[in-house]
Amino acid sequence: MYKYKASKDTGSKSWVLQRITGLALLVLMIGHYILMHYQPDSGHTYQAVLSRMQFSWYRIIDISFITLGMYHGLNGIWNIFRDYKLHSWAKISIISILILTGLAFTAWGYVIIFSIPYIN
Repeated sequence: MYKYKASKDTGSKSWVLQRITGLALLVLMIGHYILMHYQPDSGHTYQAVLSRMQFSWYRIIDISFITLGMYHGLNGIWNIFRDYKLHSWAKISIISILILTGLAFTAWGYVIIFSIPYIN
């Protein structure tokens, strides 16, 4: 028989956040392409990256890319697993692995961005 699922069990919030992060990543990707690949003076050498990272806006854009991309990707993987009937221990194991992996790679990205020195 049909059992009513409350809205917290349907995954509607993650569906909406998946779409919002997808749109935000699309805007960031277009901006990244224009800034990094369409301008002839934007080199890809270490010196060019170092000079570009002197502006806080580039750091904010990179942090946004990392955070939104990690959430979007891991939420998508979790939504694939949600399509299958899994035991509760499997759900907890998978979501724990995804969260720990996401936090580790996000922290790694933050460390890399914040380790680039500001030059006066």
